[in-house]
Amino acid sequence: MFEYDFMRTAFAAAAIVSVVSGVVGYFLVLRGQVFAGHALSHVGFTGATGAVLLGISPLWGLVGMTVLGGIGMGLLGSRLAERDVTIGIVLSVSLGLGLLFLHFFTAHATQATALLFGNVMGVDVPTLWNLAGLGAVSLTGLAVISRPLLFATLQPEVAEARGVSLRLVSVLFLSVVALAVAECVQIVGVLLVFTLMVGPAATAQALTARLGRGILLAAVIALVEGIGGVALAYVTDWPTSFWIATLSGGAYALASLRR
Repeated sequence: MFEYDFMRTAFAAAAIVSVVSGVVGYFLVLRGQVFAGHALSHVGFTGATGAVLLGISPLWGLVGMTVLGGIGMGLLGSRLAERDVTIGIVLSVSLGLGLLFLHFFTAHATQATALLFGNVMGVDVPTLWNLAGLGAVSLTGLAVISRPLLFATLQPEVAEARGVSLRLVSVLFLSVVALAVAECVQIVGVLLVFTLMVGPAATAQALTARLGRGILLAAVIALVEGIGGVALAYVTDWPTSFWIATLSGGAYALASLRR
């Protein structure tokens, strides 16, 4: 399979996106904002379909809309009690816009399907470099805010009393999540973002309570699932997203039984 250029590109894209999704997803699960990742993927679908209608690359429409959605969620709902309502409002508005764009998008059914379910085999070299750049920005941003993010996550009242802005931390973190979601959609699509953003992180947290070990484990699990999904798709000619989702669900089930 490594004799084909598109397969080497697919493996590289899956590796980049999997590692970023595993690391960012660990904090997403730790903060109890799993719903946010799901909502941002739908927001991104709206941006991608709108970008195609305007003649722009779907990736940049996806990135732009998810970042705006993440900033909006962070600004409107910094406290735990506000998050679900805020995310639900952002999600409903974005889905309404997505429905409108999809109405005019019917002539591009193949592209719409790729956005919904992912198409890692169709990633070209320029897109691969874009994914690498977005991944570097995501991990760098997460590293910069990691200390106040952990403080605000584990002890929000104490952090706020010590001068940490919970709203600012929320905005910055959800912006990083938005970039990771935009990358993840390229591999597994809008409907299966949970596969790489949540599955490996939840599995890692079921296996260890240590922070550093958990982050590393989440990245490794996501990497194995991403690369394994691409390889199994090549061998069986079944969809890559199906295999990644199956591996993710199986890993979490085994980790839950072990715990």
